[in-house]
Amino acid sequence: MRSTFHGLETAKRGMYTQQGALYTTGHNISNANTPGYSRQRVNFEQTTPYPAPSMNRPDIPGQMGTGVEAGSIQRVRDSFLDVQYRGENNKLGYWESKMEAMKKMEEVMNEPSESGLSKTMDMFWQSLQDLAVNPTNAGARSVVRERGIAVANTFNYLSTSLTAVRGDLKNELSVTEKQINSLTSQIDKINKQIADVEPHGYLPNDLYDERDRLIDELSSHVSIQTSYQSSGGAASPIAEGQVTVNLVGKDGNFALNLVGKSGANELKLSMKGPQNTVNSVTIGSQTFDVNDFLSQGEGKLRALIDTYGYSDKNGEAKGSYITMLNELDNMAYEFAKAFNEQHQKGVSPAKMEDPSIETPKFFQDAANASADLENIDKAGFAQRMQIAGELENLDMIATSSADNPTLGNAANVRELADIITTTELPYGKKPATFRAHFESVIGAMAVESQETVRLSQNSGVLRSAVEERRMSVSGVSLDEEMTNMIKFQHAYNASARMITLQDEMLDKIINGMGTVGR
Repeated sequence: MRSTFHGLETAKRGMYTQQGALYTTGHNISNANTPGYSRQRVNFEQTTPYPAPSMNRPDIPGQMGTGVEAGSIQRVRDSFLDVQYRGENNKLGYWESKMEAMKKMEEVMNEPSESGLSKTMDMFWQSLQDLAVNPTNAGARSVVRERGIAVANTFNYLSTSLTAVRGDLKNELSVTEKQINSLTSQIDKINKQIADVEPHGYLPNDLYDERDRLIDELSSHVSIQTSYQSSGGAASPIAEGQVTVNLVGKDGNFALNLVGKSGANELKLSMKGPQNTVNSVTIGSQTFDVNDFLSQGEGKLRALIDTYGYSDKNGEAKGSYITMLNELDNMAYEFAKAFNEQHQKGVSPAKMEDPSIETPKFFQDAANASADLENIDKAGFAQRMQIAGELENLDMIATSSADNPTLGNAANVRELADIITTTELPYGKKPATFRAHFESVIGAMAVESQETVRLSQNSGVLRSAVEERRMSVSGVSLDEEMTNMIKFQHAYNASARMITLQDEMLDKIINGMGTVGR
């Protein structure tokens, strides 16, 4: 026989469950603007019907429902969209970081402009042309010397500025390294908190959200892969468990553990390569070549290494800023060397008066002024390039050719001017004029920078599209929550009305029955 209070218990369960749903709705509304928050829902489950199948069950027409209960409070999340988002976030982190680095390089090189190296060389060439027209003019000689100083200063400025920006990239590498280690440490701590809660059968949804937010942020720095292991105990079947985060290769050629059940492994970069470039990466107790790391997909850390500089498989320094600095050194060195050789072939007015005077170099190395350029280290020459001190005496500028040493002869000046425009210098694999090679270097920089802008925009659009889809699933809609609030409120009120009805029925039974004869 069924219980007299069966209806009261059913209505009470309804009230409690709808009340829990209202609390969850309130939690969603409160966190509508919380970063990384996923909306939560109550999973309603029917309670065990009465009677249970047994030998001594009551003889009634069939089983009767006993109400509802909250089976679990689950966050609404699509793991597939998480994987997509982190993949696009990884690409965006790479291209945004590289775009910023290339933008700074373009600002330093400042081409085309009225103050860049190209314009400075044009003005130097023009001063030589003016001197060739009037080789006896002291003012024209002075202008040639000043324009030569401007060329050296421009090389100094470009190289020094790029080196300073590269130093900033090194600092940013260090900061990014610390950010990665901080994120993995935080993920590990949340892992441990989750492991303390899940075995008791609870779902720590807010901890899941914070962990996913940290993993999302980590994905912008390095390419990662996640997997989950049960926390054990009496964990809910839908509990997510502890996360394992691996740094993965682009083609699956390696997988190194950043976070796991044993804790977080620290990432360290080693800068012992040529020109202080990155040569290896250590994660925990494992060290591997930086070139293997650069095959691991994308992310901000890889972009910084690509632009700052790394040691390739042959032990040579590579990277966007390394390449540009080396090009500046090469251009400055080969130009100065060729210019000096031609200058020393000529005859200056001072030598015409005193044949014992040697025609000096035009450019020299600030670190070793007396050495010929053939005997100095090309690396860093763009920063050390300067005009020779002997040229303070303007009569030391060699204008005349050796076969006709007269004041009116400007053959050597014309040869010097040709070094800028027509003389092919040993740049790269194929000789080229200074102007043509410089244009190719600037063109290559512009193409690389343009590519970073285009791919950064594309990656941003793709990530935004995935994020919108993810938010449509996990985000809090205030309209939907208001609808749910009204729905749960009416259900709560209906359950309360059922209790009132049951009270009236019991009152009739208790107080109204057995009073017929009175």
